[in-house]
Amino acid sequence: MARARSSSNGHGPARTPEAREDELAAAAYDLAEEQIRSGTASSQVITHFLKAGSRRERMEQMRMHHEIELMEVKKEQLEGQKRVEELFVHAINAMRSYQGGDPAEIDEGRGPEPYED
Repeated sequence: MARARSSSNGHGPARTPEAREDELAAAAYDLAEEQIRSGTASSQVITHFLKAGSRRERMEQMRMHHEIELMEVKKEQLEGQKRVEELFVHAINAMRSYQGGDPAEIDEGRGPEPYED
């Protein structure tokens, strides 16, 4: 007879696919640990944990973490740059309106019209 599906943490079944994946990964790690301690782990299980615990793997994980941080900073910089450009357009339009010009003359894509005497 099949057992009912429930979480080993006592909180019931996972509500999202990500939470379910986390549960399954935790169960797999628990089983692998049990097999390693009892001496029944396969060579694949042992090799997996040897690689996962290596200095090279930790360095690779750190590198990936830093790359993600760098991408987030670049994204924030681009958003900030866009905001500065918007502020310049608004400032130039305000100056034109103070001079009696039409503030709509500056379009975001065109830039200001050349000044003529």
